[in-house]
Amino acid sequence: MIGLDTNILVRYFIKDDPQQTRLAVNLIFSLSPSEPGWIGVAIFMELDWVMNNVLKVKKDRVVEIFDTLLASRELVVENMETVREALQLYRFRNTDFSDCLIAASAKAAGCSRTVTFDHRAARDAGMDLIE
Repeated sequence: MIGLDTNILVRYFIKDDPQQTRLAVNLIFSLSPSEPGWIGVAIFMELDWVMNNVLKVKKDRVVEIFDTLLASRELVVENMETVREALQLYRFRNTDFSDCLIAASAKAAGCSRTVTFDHRAARDAGMDLIE
């Protein structure tokens, strides 16, 4: 298994640097179910941030990329079910993926609720607002 950094996935999906894109594509194509790539939960948060804030990729495209990663048999995703749940929140809500992942992770850990000062996270990610 090979751990993949965010920049590998950015080059693979965005193709903004010819040399690094070629290397990333070759690496991704070399993966298999018996020799998979590994994507940590933090990669999803960072990938969402880079795509939205740096590259200005539309949310629908980010959701599509995440769906592709989660569906791949050549990738192992840390806490896959939690990431899937966070993606479902993110897909239909007006909030950051990181807030959705925080709420889904707390739920998976057995928390009865997740509290926040962030009004948007409370409204759209299912957290409880404390005022």
